[in-house]
Order: sequence, then structure tokens, then C-alpha cells
Amino acid sequence: MVDGARLLAVGRLRKPHGLKGECAVFPLTSEPDNRFARGRTLWLVNLAGETVAGPLEVTRSRGYHRQWLLTFAGYEDRAAVEPWTGMLLAVPQQEVAPPGEGEVWIHELAGFSAVDPDGRPIGLVTAALELPAGLTLEIQGPKREFLLPYRKEFVTAVDREGRRLVVVVPDGLMDL
Repeated sequence: MVDGARLLAVGRLRKPHGLKGECAVFPLTSEPDNRFARGRTLWLVNLAGETVAGPLEVTRSRGYHRQWLLTFAGYEDRAAVEPWTGMLLAVPQQEVAPPGEGEVWIHELAGFSAVDPDGRPIGLVTAALELPAGLTLEIQGPKREFLLPYRKEFVTAVDREGRRLVVVVPDGLMDL
């Protein structure tokens, strides 16, 4: 890891492109032209969250359909980048703009308290699960745990500083 800093994924390496070390990258950021610009530094992270390589300096970068094609200094042939297929490109968290008002990083959600619109405690968020249907919160309630989709009709307010979510739980969900 970079000086103990948390790394955030900004792209998924898909496969080598051509023979000269170019990698196809699917962006996981809203600003790929900035994150993947020539001269930028990225770290290679495996699916277990372990740093595999880095810093990697981007020497070439170009948009290609819905992906980006990147080349890194010192890795100018296909064989050098082929083992990276399926891994993630990441940057230190302090390089990414903090979440805006009412927003939160997914990795921060565990430990948030869940309260109803009147401020009464409902439970504690123990995990944020990325399921095929979308982001879902696992909440430990007074009697048992339950799952609540992270959607605007259920999560009505986010207090990042206070580490709490205002949630509307559908009738009967906590009784199942």
C-alpha cells in the first residue's frame, strides 16, 4: 500500500491490447480522462485488495469505445501485462475528491447507525453488499439482521460526519 493510504479502484484491467504492452481498461471513475492521463501514477491491486505492483506511470492513454487503452513505463510488451487481466487499477484515497453533500463511500457504510425519520434507532449497518440487484445494506436490528436496498426511497438522508443514515423500512421487513 502507499504509505498506509487506502487505495480506491478507478479501473478494471480487461486484457492486453496488441503486442506492445497496451492494456484495455474499463473505467470505474467518472473522470477517466484525468485518472488515466499520461504521466499519472496508478497502483495494481488484486481482487483480495492486495497491492501487486506500483507505482505504475502511464506513458500512453487513449479512449477506445467504452474502455481506455493504457501503456505503463517499463511494461512495453504483451507478456509483461498479460498476468494483470482482471486486476484493478487504484489511486490513493486522498487523490480522489471527497464525497459531496449527502454522499458516502461504500467502504465507509459499515458501522453507520440506521435511524427512522423521527431519529429513533433501527440498527447498525454491518456490511454493504454489492448484489446483482444493486447495493444492499446489511443492518443488525433489535431482533435480527435484515437487508435493505440502498435506494433513495429507503435511504432518505446520509450524515457522513455523524455516521448515520435515515432510512424508511418497508412495513413487515423487520418482522420476517
